[in-house]
Amino acid sequence: MQYDVILIGSGFGSLTAAALLAHKGMKVAVLEQAKYPGGCASSYKRKGYWFETGATTLVGLDEHMPLRHLLDQTGIELPLIKLQTPMQVHLPYGQLLTRYADIEEWIQEAERVFGPKGQRPFWEHCYRISQQVWRTSLKQQSFPFSNVQDLWQAMRQVRPHQLSLLPGAFRTMKDLLKRYGLLHNKLFTDFVNEQLLITAQNHLEEVNELFGATALCYTLFGNYYVEGGMIGLARALEVYLHEKGSTILYRHDVNSISPRANGYEVCCMAGTYQAPFVISGIPLNDTQHLFQDDKVRQKLKRYLLPSEKLNGAFTMAIALRKAPALAVLHHQVHVPEGLPLIGSKSFFVSYSHPADRVRAPEGECVLAVSTHVPDPAALRIYDKRLLQEAIITKMEALGMLNREDILYLDSATPGAWIFWTQRAYGMVGGYPQYRDIKPWQMKDARLDHKGAYVCGDTVYPGQGIVGVCLSGIIAANKLLRDHF
Repeated sequence: MQYDVILIGSGFGSLTAAALLAHKGMKVAVLEQAKYPGGCASSYKRKGYWFETGATTLVGLDEHMPLRHLLDQTGIELPLIKLQTPMQVHLPYGQLLTRYADIEEWIQEAERVFGPKGQRPFWEHCYRISQQVWRTSLKQQSFPFSNVQDLWQAMRQVRPHQLSLLPGAFRTMKDLLKRYGLLHNKLFTDFVNEQLLITAQNHLEEVNELFGATALCYTLFGNYYVEGGMIGLARALEVYLHEKGSTILYRHDVNSISPRANGYEVCCMAGTYQAPFVISGIPLNDTQHLFQDDKVRQKLKRYLLPSEKLNGAFTMAIALRKAPALAVLHHQVHVPEGLPLIGSKSFFVSYSHPADRVRAPEGECVLAVSTHVPDPAALRIYDKRLLQEAIITKMEALGMLNREDILYLDSATPGAWIFWTQRAYGMVGGYPQYRDIKPWQMKDARLDHKGAYVCGDTVYPGQGIVGVCLSGIIAANKLLRDHF
């Protein structure tokens, strides 16, 4: 069968690009090595329960945000429940912090817990930056620039408020906290560091102001729960693709991508596919391994991050016979002493919605627990039970579960992530932000400046569902602009 575009992997970046290209009348095929779509934003079934693979929160549906753009363009509808309160954070010494969705409520809560000094101006500044970043992101789809046409398109779209963002690329979040007199507030700096890890994958010394302010403010935009699990997000796009005459081909583990005179040949165990265009939605480390062009592979080397600069994850899937009486679904738990074996200072917990009968029967619930594993290729977790026990003990002490209510428990190390996703080192969460890598130095969507493109969580902007959605929008836009 002939296709116009072949996409590698069915992560949300790939699915976004595929849907937008199908919307323009192109016939696309998405090659996925697993049996479910969605990549690191999906769900899987065990013992009759649906557990999340990785991502558990959904943002990006507000005006001027990428997911809103995708849905408006395609008319796709998602099975969503809006969360009134996005998250709670369990700080040391029993303090509970609620991340309210309303900016005024949140500032009052931050002042209550951290003290009034600097909180209001800090959060008003971050919120203003985050709004400007999202407004700019959809207006500047040529960024990062990789040819003269990109620069010309950007100049036509530039507005004064966009230029005002530039200094934030040279300042770190540490600089911002210092500016508002917050750098010596240890409770607050610890909070900021652990919050930044969720979306920016790094700490305040490394994350620049643009990414950091946006990362810290994601709870101040619409936060949603996907009924049936995150796989519902991918399934909705899959249905759309089929309606447009395109498809996702499962159990298609790609071995190589080779340029040809009339396009690209993609080889996998299930067969060989050819198309004029190809988009890689898998990490750059894996793309570089698959792409059979020495010049391209050599150029990609400067963008690749080694394991010591990446994060893996330790995750737990738990089913409970009795759902705890918690008003909020998402929780971050601080562990100042560090978790055993890996030293992580926090873990994240997401509960299924009590109205969601797909993921668990009435009265029961499922939850996902995750924490960072630094340098996943070097750190081996030989006894998962130590980590499991530390996390369960902490949760039980906080009233987040009762040990006797556990019906099912399983856990996974970065090695399992390599097996599930085939991502290099079992990396999750995308490339962390680093102060010496400015936004314009990140990999743009063009792979070979011919007909090959990239998207996903290792290219610009590449963080979280909303970020990979934007990366898919940019890849589709550049492909269409370059060739049509």
